[in-house]
Amino acid sequence: MAAELREQLERRLRDLGIATVTAEHPQVFTVEEMMPHVQHMKGGHSKNLFLKDKKKKGFWLVTVLHNRQVNLNELGKKLGVGSGNLRFADENAMLEKLGVGQGCATPLALFCDQGDVRLVLDAALLQGGHEKVYFHPMTNSATMGLSPDDFLKFVRSTGHEPIIVHFDEEIK
Repeated sequence: MAAELREQLERRLRDLGIATVTAEHPQVFTVEEMMPHVQHMKGGHSKNLFLKDKKKKGFWLVTVLHNRQVNLNELGKKLGVGSGNLRFADENAMLEKLGVGQGCATPLALFCDQGDVRLVLDAALLQGGHEKVYFHPMTNSATMGLSPDDFLKFVRSTGHEPIIVHFDEEIK
């Protein structure tokens, strides 16, 4: 299924006129496992968290720079769902909403979502002067890079408008 979804993703990117670079690597489940295989690829590498709010009313895909520490309580406040209300969603929910399993969370899977997932993007990923930003292309055995502008073009083509969060700013 992952290979078929990856082909669909690549076709969609081609149809949008988006150029990508891809590195194949062994299957990885954490950023720490991934970085030795992709550190030669210059740009903003991502870490992705698939979350739900406490009452399971909403799903959130949080995409941040790979070395960003995310405090879920602080993020909950920034998103207006309240401190203590964000939790990691289970793998079944991620498979249902995004078509990918554990270790494969990626905003490139948003074309599978029917509007249930909200994308939260780290402003530093887009505004950090990165020539490319990197994500898993529906599998955790590869990393795909595209320009930040093309990434936003892709996300918007899926019907999602990202919520841009400045993680370095204090909550007022």
